[in-house]
Amino acid sequence: MVVAELDKPNGGIKAILTLNDFQKGGSGGGPSECSGKYYDNSIPVVALSTRWYSKGRRCFENINIYAHNGRSTHAMVVDECDTSRGCKNNIVDASEAVWKALGISKKDPEWGLMGIFWSD
Repeated sequence: MVVAELDKPNGGIKAILTLNDFQKGGSGGGPSECSGKYYDNSIPVVALSTRWYSKGRRCFENINIYAHNGRSTHAMVVDECDTSRGCKNNIVDASEAVWKALGISKKDPEWGLMGIFWSD
């Protein structure tokens, strides 16, 4: 995996942005840990790695996501990317809406896996 380097925004945390399907019946698994609900992939939502999810303390908070192309977006934390179930410690698992807001198209080689910074 080649992850492009980018300038760290003030207070930003380095992470890997991955693609998740938050819809019912999708490939993302069960309902959200925060609400027990599913979310349409057109809504900018994320799951954070266990340590960042912080036992639900970040539920329904918006985070800022910064891409190397200079674009940024906000997304609401709705789920945990559980490290006891294979998720790595540095993951922000995002809906398709987040990827589109960052200007990353499905044809882009980084679609689904990209280095980012995020902050509260």
